[in-house]
Amino acid sequence: MKLLLTRPKGRNQSMSEALTQLGVPYIITPLLEVQASKTHQDQDAIAHFNAADIIIFISTNAVEFSSQVIELKKHKTAQFYAVGDATFQALKALGIDAFAAPSDCQQTEGLLTLADLQELTGQNIMIVRGVGGRETLAEKLTQRGAKVNYWETYQRACPAINERTPYLWHDEKVDTIIITSGEILHSLIKLVPKELFAWLRACHIIVPSSRVKEQALAYGLEHVTNAKAANSKAMLSALGLSI
Repeated sequence: MKLLLTRPKGRNQSMSEALTQLGVPYIITPLLEVQASKTHQDQDAIAHFNAADIIIFISTNAVEFSSQVIELKKHKTAQFYAVGDATFQALKALGIDAFAAPSDCQQTEGLLTLADLQELTGQNIMIVRGVGGRETLAEKLTQRGAKVNYWETYQRACPAINERTPYLWHDEKVDTIIITSGEILHSLIKLVPKELFAWLRACHIIVPSSRVKEQALAYGLEHVTNAKAANSKAMLSALGLSI
């Protein structure tokens, strides 16, 4: 087994350290670039954040980019929520106590099962996310009586990658690819040329959610495993590995 790690630059360290400890070979090629959005310092969004009863962070990027603008833990009255464990840990590192989605479903659907998010009449909710995220969470929370606002603190882009890079993956006998978001999957599909698609179909693709698994299958990928979370522990477990 040889893995391809595709998280943004600087976000593959935990997985690479674990694989090195386990003696599993890997290559790192970031397929996503994250940068501050145009609304990163939007004062209206910050005002809604400060007035919120409930604040939901979609990702570690949401925590990182919002904390560059304001000191998050100064908000003394809101309940904080994290979609995944990595996001929960990012908030914890800032001294913030948060609620997290269930360990067996660390995604939007899991967060929506939490008891305190069922009856939300009159509650002001702020969702901190990247530009162009899913609408499912806001729609469900609105149906439950909440008023929902967004603070889109970052945006995603595909980094410049040499068109010969997929041939390197093939020649290096990569057979397993870690995908942690739909955007990374899309970048992968765009990058791999037609003549290498048979190789890509034969690769074991590890994804973080049922939604991304459905996307992968729709692209024609055949060997797809849902890790049910994007953190390293979940990805390693999906591979039958542990440290």
